[in-house]
Amino acid sequence: MQIQWLLLRKTSEKSAKKADDAGAWEAYYPIRMMLSDMAKQVHAAHILVKKEEDAKSLLAKITAGDSFSDLAKKHSDCPSGRKGGDLGWFGAGQMVREFEEAAFKGDKGSVVGPVKTQFGWHLIKILDLR
Repeated sequence: MQIQWLLLRKTSEKSAKKADDAGAWEAYYPIRMMLSDMAKQVHAAHILVKKEEDAKSLLAKITAGDSFSDLAKKHSDCPSGRKGGDLGWFGAGQMVREFEEAAFKGDKGSVVGPVKTQFGWHLIKILDLR
């Protein structure tokens, strides 16, 4: 047991020296990256429908130039449809996994989907990222 403690102490001393050599902040780069990922947020709007065919049809209309907001007001099964589908800002862990993964992969201004979740099929418009 004493040998394990000595090895642990030596390892800790080496880690501390490395941290001092590289700068303590740089030694914790992986932790910083994880925290920055957690701090990322998406401002999105969505249209929720029951059938994939409906989502594809709406996507074709959006691609042709129809207003995402107007289509959300008319066709979305989600209460957010009344606001043009606007969900506001959300971060990691606030939405169902499939929806969140798709939203965080999208570029500002893009429409992502159709995305299947337990609630139905979504088209997600990425309004902003921070």
